Amino acid sequence: MADRGTPHAPAPTVERPAQLRNVALIGPSGAGKTTLAESLALTAGALTRAGTVPDGTTAADYEEIEHQQQRSVQLALLPLSWRDTKINLLDTPGYADFAGDLRAGLRAAESAVLVLSAADPIPLPALTLWRECRATGLPTVIVLTHLTAGRGSFEEALVACQEAFGEGHPDTVLPIHLPILRDGHPYGSLELLTGRRYGESGEVPGADEARGRLVEAIAGEDDTLLERYVAGEDLDPASLTEALRREVLQGTVHPVLAAAPPLDPAGPAVGAAELLDLITEILPTPEERRDDLPSSDPDAPVTVQVVHTGEDPYVGRLSLVRVYSGTLRPDTTLHLADHPDERVTALTSPFGKQQRPVPYALPGDLVCLAKLATARTGDTLSAGQLVLERWPLPEPLLPVAIRAHSKGDEDRLAQSLARLTAQDPALRVEQNAETHQLVLWCTGEAHQAVVLDRLRTRYGVNLDTVGYQVALRETFATTASGHGRHVKQSGGHGQFAICDLTVEPLAPGSGFEFVDKVVGGAVPRNFIPSVEKGVRAQLAHGVKAGYPMVDVRVTLTDGKAHSVDSSDAAFQTAGALALREAAAHATVRLLEPVDEIQVLLPDEYQGAVLTDLSARRGHVLGTEPGGPGLSLVRAEVPELELARYPVELRSISHGTGQFSRSYVRHAPMPAALAARYENGS
Repeated sequence: MADRGTPHAPAPTVERPAQLRNVALIGPSGAGKTTLAESLALTAGALTRAGTVPDGTTAADYEEIEHQQQRSVQLALLPLSWRDTKINLLDTPGYADFAGDLRAGLRAAESAVLVLSAADPIPLPALTLWRECRATGLPTVIVLTHLTAGRGSFEEALVACQEAFGEGHPDTVLPIHLPILRDGHPYGSLELLTGRRYGESGEVPGADEARGRLVEAIAGEDDTLLERYVAGEDLDPASLTEALRREVLQGTVHPVLAAAPPLDPAGPAVGAAELLDLITEILPTPEERRDDLPSSDPDAPVTVQVVHTGEDPYVGRLSLVRVYSGTLRPDTTLHLADHPDERVTALTSPFGKQQRPVPYALPGDLVCLAKLATARTGDTLSAGQLVLERWPLPEPLLPVAIRAHSKGDEDRLAQSLARLTAQDPALRVEQNAETHQLVLWCTGEAHQAVVLDRLRTRYGVNLDTVGYQVALRETFATTASGHGRHVKQSGGHGQFAICDLTVEPLAPGSGFEFVDKVVGGAVPRNFIPSVEKGVRAQLAHGVKAGYPMVDVRVTLTDGKAHSVDSSDAAFQTAGALALREAAAHATVRLLEPVDEIQVLLPDEYQGAVLTDLSARRGHVLGTEPGGPGLSLVRAEVPELELARYPVELRSISHGTGQFSRSYVRHAPMPAALAARYENGS
């Protein structure tokens, strides 16, 4: 890759989409993404070690970026400028709980950089990240970090990557640079195709062999290059670089390089300039997307999608958007499906705490828009009626029940949740009609902790978490009859109503039936609906443990009325009393909800998961292949056993298992367990 000048400070705009590169920075927690991002910013001239940068950003501003990256809980944009190219670096969360932001970053990018620690075995979450990249078809570069004396070995880590990501073809995962070592620590690198050296010179054992494998891999897919190579011709670097670029864009070659902090604090970091060059010369432009999203035509109607929604303490809601077509300018009105149009007042480019104004954004660029009224993450804003498909979000399956600490916090809680769900589409808020609980459904413990922290600290809501309740129900297991007598006389009109009911169980899922078998007018026709109303009210409150009663047939068989003292209210009361008496003579069972779950996980954890499901009173329906090296387990499990399942499955499968759930039915609860709930425990 040719040296085309020195890096310069970030530029707010570019003249052509071909000058843009959108790159998702991904990696498991602890791999060194933060350090790499800082090295890239330093090398690109966005930050200097003295604490100032050419555009006025201070080290304190960058500390805020670093702080966000260390938390790894939300998508962050770091715009850099390198050799007349603007690089939008999308730093994605490293925790599995925030896969929604990861997928948002992958959607907004044309390529990905996977950061892995060479000092540790490849963690299983890295395989999940790799699958995410493959699912989106993004060209992917691998950067190996933590290459210090006595820790990581580039050669050993490379072999591990080839085994993990090569899918049986190790020559698809190949080094583009080899580190130059001094006392086991990288202090430079050798570019294999051109022989260019970054940093200090030095011997690189195995360079000729590594270059040969790389040339064979990329020439083997090009008939012209292959003929020249077989003929013994010395292939020129420009032809090889272009061939490499084609293979990377097609996803048939995944370049690998090393990154390390400088030995001398004042010197350059290893891998930063190398990676920036690779991004600008090898990775795709917005015009080379491999999907069916709108073309990158600057003159087309404007179409943008909201990638992330956050808040700025000074300007309020701040929306990060990706421009897909057209040229976005300030003072533009865009259509939002099923909502009022949104007016774009200004465009800004983020860096740390700063928002720097930009005059326009070309297709492929990412900019921030302030104070959009209703647009949420994933929404499309366009000059026409085009609506882009949203990226798939992780299903929130971990519940936490909350309540406002005081009456004064209730309104603040409702407003805060509305703002929070606009920012975080992976959060689901449910007001459960049966348990009357306010439930936040999160993707995991880390997500739950972040949501609760934001409610308390960012929005100032005093709230309490309470035990999550499952919606239990009751039903009759045997047939029984009940007599309801409501007779009172206390001056004036009294209250008189008598009715006899028979209650019998119905098949699960049948609901409630009311049958009138009164003969001879024992209960006047106008009071029969009153009896049913009273029965329904009692069913809603339950007859044994306070849970709604379902799947019963109630038959009104007889009764008595008074010409003066009978009333609608009296027969409602009599109907409820008759139902309660019938319950006293019958076997009443508690019913618990049962879900069908589908668990996708590596084959090696199937046995542990099946054992765990058995301990959860689960009934396994079957297992089947879920993809290469993956199993799909289907089972029915009581919902009571699933409240913590997202956390426990992650522990059992070392962060690799995923599951979905759907309600199937309510089923009888075991007697010993039911006794605990009947006693209020």
